[in-house]
Amino acid sequence: MTKFSINVNKIALIRNSRGANYPDVIKIAQELEQFGANGITIHPRPDERHAKFADIAALKAVLKTELNIEGKPQQRFMDEVLKNRPAQCTLVPDADHALTSDSGWDTITYQNYLSDIVKTLQKEQIRVSIFLNPDPKLVEAAKKTGADRIELYTGDYAKNFHTDKAQAIADFVKTAQVAAEVGLGVNAGHDLNLQNLAYFKQLIPNLLEVSIGHAFVVDSLYYGMNNTVQMYLDRLK
Repeated sequence: MTKFSINVNKIALIRNSRGANYPDVIKIAQELEQFGANGITIHPRPDERHAKFADIAALKAVLKTELNIEGKPQQRFMDEVLKNRPAQCTLVPDADHALTSDSGWDTITYQNYLSDIVKTLQKEQIRVSIFLNPDPKLVEAAKKTGADRIELYTGDYAKNFHTDKAQAIADFVKTAQVAAEVGLGVNAGHDLNLQNLAYFKQLIPNLLEVSIGHAFVVDSLYYGMNNTVQMYLDRLK
């Protein structure tokens, strides 16, 4: 089974735009679980423009499924992750002023740096995933960091899906195959949606989890949250 983790950053962005707790991100996360989501993802950035660091403890206190915290492993981020011990931490090399995550780690260059962070997180029984571009040569270095999984950055797949979906997914298939060979789990996320998700699921071996936020929130405007959760779960069958 491929788990469906919903990223609530976009909901937090709407909340922050009016300076009040409306919509209530924590309450919505609980409702998403009730509708069938297998997990909740948040990605707090240093400026807290959407998810706030305070959301971490609030979510951890009430969630019954997995909490996945994504982000760049700067000091404040690491302090909050280690204090709250989510099921999973996904390490992302965000540029300081990135609008959204747009590239994975160079695991060859940053292998030692990532290895130290992975060890620190795993000491607290936190599963570690490394955000990675679809490049097979980076997988072995990711494995050497001691990480449990990689998360494939799927932005380019989504961008090229409607032009040539077979070509768009080719590097992802190769990368996932190498990950399986070396014993790394595979997650995926970024711009996956109702149109491109089923094909991705069908072709990627051992896909353990997808994290979807922006498209989910947009689709919920049309179909409602409950219906939209069911639609995404259906694509993952």
